[in-house]
Amino acid sequence: MTGRLAGRVAFITGAARGQGRAHAVRMAAEGADIIAVDIAGKLPDCVPYEPATPEDLDETVRLVTATGRRIHAAVADTRDLDGLREAVDAGVAALGRLDVIVANAGICAPQTWDAITPADFRDVMDINVTGTWNTVMAGARHIIDGRRGGSIILISSLAGMKLQPFMVHYTTSKHAVAGMARAFAAELGRHRIRVNSLHPGAVATDMGGGEMVSALAATGESNPPLTQMITPFLPDWIAQVDDIADAAVWLASDESRFVTAAKIPVDMGSSQF
Repeated sequence: MTGRLAGRVAFITGAARGQGRAHAVRMAAEGADIIAVDIAGKLPDCVPYEPATPEDLDETVRLVTATGRRIHAAVADTRDLDGLREAVDAGVAALGRLDVIVANAGICAPQTWDAITPADFRDVMDINVTGTWNTVMAGARHIIDGRRGGSIILISSLAGMKLQPFMVHYTTSKHAVAGMARAFAAELGRHRIRVNSLHPGAVATDMGGGEMVSALAATGESNPPLTQMITPFLPDWIAQVDDIADAAVWLASDESRFVTAAKIPVDMGSSQF
C-alpha cells in the first residue's frame, strides 16, 4: 500500500462486516487508525438477512490490528445520537484526532409498494437517513476542531441516483443521503471538509444472504419488466467489497482534495440505463 492515509483517523459505521469492514481494513492498510462502530445486533423485522454480531466486530478489530494500525471499536446504534457521540468521543480520546467519516451503516428490505407498513418505512428512514445524519453530527465537530480539513463519505446506492425497484423506502432513503451529502458539503466547505456520496451497485456481502434472494425474486414477480432496470454496462453483475473500499480510500485521500458535493457511482453503469 502507498500510505495515502498515514497519520489519519477514520470513523466508520456498520464496520463489523461487509463494506464497512472492507473500508476499515483498506483504510488501515493505507495508514489510518480506525474508530469502528456497529449495532452488532437485532435489525428491524422487515430486513430479510441476518444481522452482524459482536464476533463479527471482533474480527474487524483483528484484521485492522493485523495491518499494524490501532482501532477503537464500540457497539452502538446509529439511531442513538448520544450513544454514537460517546463512541466517537472515546475513539478520538484514544487515537488523538479525526479526519475521515464513512457513514456506511444501512439496511435494505425488498417489498412491493403496497406491502410496506408505516413501521417498515420508518425503520428504513430512521437507520438510512437519520442514522447517517447522526454519524456526521457525532464526528464533524472533531474534524473541525483539528483544523486540518477532512473528508466525509456518505454511502448511498445506485438507488440514490436512479432507483431500486420494489424498494420505495430504500430508494427514498438513498436519494435523501445524496442530498444530505451536498447540503453538508456546502456548509462544511469553509472548514476544508469535503462531503461526497458514494453509490455502489450490487455488492457481494452478507446483505445478500438469508431470505434476501427469495425476497427479491418474489417482489420481481409482481412486475417483471422492472427487474431489467438495473442492468450493468460492464460484463459483471456484482462488485466485491474491495472495489467499493478503493473508491472510499480515494475520496478520503488528498488525491480527491478538490472533489466535494459529488455523487460517485461504482455500479458498472447500472444507474445510467
